[in-house]
Amino acid sequence: MSKLELKNVSYAYEKGRNVLQNISAELETGKMYAILGPSGSGKTTLLSLLGGLDVPTQGSVLFDGEDITAKGLEYHRRNRISLIFQSYNLIDYMTPIENVQLTARLDAEPILVRLGLTKDEVSRNVLKLSGGQQQRAAIARALASDAPVILADEPTGNLDADTAREITAILKESAHTFGKCVVVVTHSGDVAKQADMILEIKRGHLNEYPRY
Repeated sequence: MSKLELKNVSYAYEKGRNVLQNISAELETGKMYAILGPSGSGKTTLLSLLGGLDVPTQGSVLFDGEDITAKGLEYHRRNRISLIFQSYNLIDYMTPIENVQLTARLDAEPILVRLGLTKDEVSRNVLKLSGGQQQRAAIARALASDAPVILADEPTGNLDADTAREITAILKESAHTFGKCVVVVTHSGDVAKQADMILEIKRGHLNEYPRY
């Protein structure tokens, strides 16, 4: 079932350069999508539009068939979307448990432990954790939310190869096991290979490639 839909979406910067041109796509629950494209092609812009962090110059973004502006972008961001940033965006004076509990509706500790943090690590200040551990905490924060959509911007960009594979597997499981709609912006071919659908941006246009 379609959860998010891009309908004839275009986006231009203030100087008039079109980054995205009349793109349309349907993103379903239970699937993981990888957004590919060269630097500056509009990958992060597209993620921002899906997350209600920005609005299209033309066209619309729909959630369950309704324009996301109908209930307001703040409502969309608060109730429907979980964001995972490459830079983690954790509050640095808090522990992983405290960070997750800011948005969690589930018990934070079991989710963090399931993602590979020890009971000692979940209570440490996040600045005392490795990059991989911080990214696990950021993903736990997304998983602990009831939001049906996870948007991840280069979630493996700062990680070593082994940790990147583990994080990708967790995101894939979030889609296939927990029924989330997972959308990942990435430069990594390894991440893209794990996606159910590749969305490639070229010269402002979107091409879709299912993976079987």
